[in-house]
Amino acid sequence: MCFSKPVAKCSCFNQSIYFPYSHLMSICSVDDVINWGMPLHNNNANYKETIMRSVFLLSACAIALLSACSNESQQVTTALPSVDNNVAINALADTLQNRWTLSDNTLIWQVKDSHEDHIEFSGEQASAIIYYGSDEQGLLTLKRKLVWPMLRTIPNDTHASLIHDFPLSVSPSVEINGQAVSQEALKQVKLDGRLTLKSQLNQDVSLTRTLSPSPTQPLMVERLVFSNTGASTINLSLTALDYQVDTPADEGVYGSYNIQASSDKAGEFALASGEKLTVYVDFKATKAGQSKDFDAAKEMELRQDYVAGLRQNLQLVTPDDNINSMFEFAKLRSAESIFRTKGGLMHAPGGGRYYAAIWANDQAEYINPFFPFLGNKTGNESAINSFRHFARFMNDEGHALPSSIIAEGDDIWNGAGDRGDCAMIAYGASRFALAYGDKEQARALLPLIDWCIDFSYAQQTAHGVIASDSDELEGRFPAGDVNLSTNMLTYGALISSAHLNRELGRAEEAADYQQKAKLLASNVERYFGANVQGYETYQYYEGNDKLRAWIALPLTFGLFERKDDTLDALLSEHLWSPEGIYSEAGNKTFWDRATLYAFRGIFAAQETDTAMRYFKYYSRKRLLGEHVPYAVEAWPEGNQRHLSAESALYARVVTEGIFGIEPTGFNRFKLAPYLPTGWDNMCLKHIRAFESDFDVCVTRTEGANSQGYQVVIEQHQGARQQINWDGQAPISVSL
Repeated sequence: MCFSKPVAKCSCFNQSIYFPYSHLMSICSVDDVINWGMPLHNNNANYKETIMRSVFLLSACAIALLSACSNESQQVTTALPSVDNNVAINALADTLQNRWTLSDNTLIWQVKDSHEDHIEFSGEQASAIIYYGSDEQGLLTLKRKLVWPMLRTIPNDTHASLIHDFPLSVSPSVEINGQAVSQEALKQVKLDGRLTLKSQLNQDVSLTRTLSPSPTQPLMVERLVFSNTGASTINLSLTALDYQVDTPADEGVYGSYNIQASSDKAGEFALASGEKLTVYVDFKATKAGQSKDFDAAKEMELRQDYVAGLRQNLQLVTPDDNINSMFEFAKLRSAESIFRTKGGLMHAPGGGRYYAAIWANDQAEYINPFFPFLGNKTGNESAINSFRHFARFMNDEGHALPSSIIAEGDDIWNGAGDRGDCAMIAYGASRFALAYGDKEQARALLPLIDWCIDFSYAQQTAHGVIASDSDELEGRFPAGDVNLSTNMLTYGALISSAHLNRELGRAEEAADYQQKAKLLASNVERYFGANVQGYETYQYYEGNDKLRAWIALPLTFGLFERKDDTLDALLSEHLWSPEGIYSEAGNKTFWDRATLYAFRGIFAAQETDTAMRYFKYYSRKRLLGEHVPYAVEAWPEGNQRHLSAESALYARVVTEGIFGIEPTGFNRFKLAPYLPTGWDNMCLKHIRAFESDFDVCVTRTEGANSQGYQVVIEQHQGARQQINWDGQAPISVSL
């Protein structure tokens, strides 16, 4: 075996020499990598051949390591075989086999085998989870699960949205030339903000189903296009679809609800060769007095316009098309899951369970700091509304804020006690206020931020760290009485709140928060710093003896004292897996949120190539693999639901990780756009934060291996700044 663990560290260097999985494959044999437990989950000969181009003999490993570490005092000379760093940075991603292909922000699956998947898309009054695929006979499988968050059921708790499943059989019946169609062979699937399923009904007739949520109405539209691809005229017969269910009045907060699926055409149709027939089916639910008449074709057009509109802002341009497109899909899933409730606009996670409600982690912490960058009006409004709801529960008795405000704002959930929710809210609100760039709105948020920081410090222990009952995983894994997550979020809240108070002219409060942050960082090091499973990293809570995914948080928040071993641990066989980072060593559970925070942390630690190797792998797997095209919640819990806020965490890997943007004022931010090997330039265009519209572009100035960079910040209808950067410390930018 090449090395005993996936990182080699030499004292002759100021930092570790990283040989995590992807880089390792450029200097070790395939069998070494497979035997070592790397995420090469196909051990057949053909699969090995696909990665042999980036593999060197085992002896190269020994030469490289011995040459690097043989003498601490001498200048190390290059003993490695010639390695294409650009190949190495792609090597881990290149171990994946794609199911989907990418074409102009559209994903395409040419169906050749049995496979099933599911995807969620949403509008302001309904969300749809579509289960689709091809069975073992190659036939279409389809189930539409629709959720109406504002049609509340009894009991009116977190999960009280009206939900109804529409199987494939809820479709118009079809006859072709008098023969009933009983089979629909799936041939192609497309994803572009809508879901398109192309099937063959017989040799001469195809059917293309396109499913789309309405952006604002309580329905989903399914467009059916029948095409005669044969040489002769065919006779097509369609029955009218009129599926209806009335729910019991005593099971609904607003009485009985009418659930309906209906088509706009029925009858006999003669289709000449090359002709098409389009039929619209809408799936909807309404309460008494609510309109049931909608223009299905118009609603589908509005969805297309909505998706196109999101693409106009926050445009990522890099040499990696997978990351660019995954970012676009992440923007869409982040922004679409906002519901127009009686309590105002509420962003919600989704997943068939979490709607018309807000959480301190999903909304305040994960997604709200992202919305100003996207410039989405409903997104920003939903963020402000969520903070208003949390502020309703500030009190003089020192009771914790609820973890979640549910049922359109009518009730709360706090079943896990204090999860560090105030730390989540203070961090998210202060970051949002800075990036949003509106001084009056910032002043309105300040009482909530101050109250939450005061509450957090009321839980301070004798060791100077912050206690909480649990963390965002709500007892799924042990968190002790004092956990690392709550403390790092408190630290992040203090840093951003210091900047915010300084902007608002509260110099004394800013200095106090800055001093608290400095002291808390020191206390975190003393309390949580520990050797865990052989790594000088962090214990997640006192007495914790297993590595945890959240040890990445100090890196994410800029604390690098234990950077080397923390990186080693995160990318070791204990935590890294083919699906990302395990929640806990020895347990196969993973939550994408932890992996995405870790990516931000590794980028922040200036280990750009290492971060990019794994980020490329993750992006390609989530975009082109077996379950696409979004970040997921978790597994096995929830079967990898497409929760919305996880997509925002993906997008923040780009804005805050790859580009290193950290708000420090209403028109000021830190910027650290480190280019990975093989990238000579990258841009993030039409950034809408800080009440502006600007581009950030970075270019290598002297070729691919140079450490000189030119950074251009250009405001549309404004100033242009050009900065020559050495690629070291972050740049401070004022608009």
